[in-house]
Amino acid sequence: MVFHTANRNKQSYAANLKDPADLDKVKKLIAKADVMTHNFRPGVMDKIGLDYDTVAAINPKIVYGVVSGYGAKGPWAKKPGQDLLIQSLSGLVHLSGNADDNPTPSGLATSDIFTGVHLVQGILAALIQRNKTGKGALVEVSLLESTLDIQFEVITTYLNDGNKLPQRAKKGNAHAYLDAPYGIYKTKDSYIAIALISLDELTKVMGVELPEAYADKATWFVKRDEIMAFLSPYFEKETNAHWLGIFEGLDLSCSDIYTYRDLFNHEGYRVLKMDQEVETSDGITMRTTRCPIRIDGQRSFHRKSAPKPGEDNVLIEKEFGI
Repeated sequence: MVFHTANRNKQSYAANLKDPADLDKVKKLIAKADVMTHNFRPGVMDKIGLDYDTVAAINPKIVYGVVSGYGAKGPWAKKPGQDLLIQSLSGLVHLSGNADDNPTPSGLATSDIFTGVHLVQGILAALIQRNKTGKGALVEVSLLESTLDIQFEVITTYLNDGNKLPQRAKKGNAHAYLDAPYGIYKTKDSYIAIALISLDELTKVMGVELPEAYADKATWFVKRDEIMAFLSPYFEKETNAHWLGIFEGLDLSCSDIYTYRDLFNHEGYRVLKMDQEVETSDGITMRTTRCPIRIDGQRSFHRKSAPKPGEDNVLIEKEFGI
């Protein structure tokens, strides 16, 4: 199902790059292409004969996108690049979970996803540049660099704050460098997220007296665990609806904690029309997400699911005359 989600409305051309005849066909496609991408380890495309210099000689206007695990140079260049490995190496696993937990990876393929986003940004920038210069470009991204980039906030803090390592909260952790009360709290019937509300304002609207030990704002981070533990029993006395009614009425930053079931049954989700149906070549209908981007009020929608490998070879060869 994930394959159909990621590859819907695409065409598939399959080729054996070790077969000279197939390789020749691919080069003919390259000659007419705007963009080419690959995610082989450094050196593989050189052996095949589709490295950037060779491809640029075939088509000087092509934008050549490369994804690697750790960059093209250095001691890690030829290591296998996989999402969990990159999250682990990049420090990202020390930002999720609570203080006493093991290093905790994100529940998503975070490194893979953001690297793809950065690749697209680079390709689009190169295409705009080509409109001005008439020349293509080499666009390179790596899983490691992209995963470091999305941590810009905590990495910048680390680099400029005496190299102090990020600290996860003891309970309800939500951000390594933000003061209490930022985090997640258990209520009488569920959980609630508290974001950018100052501690003195929060305790005031909750009807809780702020202890003198926490009156100084400088304590709100260094005593974060204590403060969150102090607040927890008060949150647990009332329901989510009670607290949300108070906080949202004052336009304070807070939220319910939803499961997918909660979210998909809410009008706030339904109005977005975020899911769609696609039909596979086997006649199976499945629901998945749709493109989140709107252009002039219109969102892209396609029922065509992912093609089978090589499904469009004949069509593409006819279109490109190869």
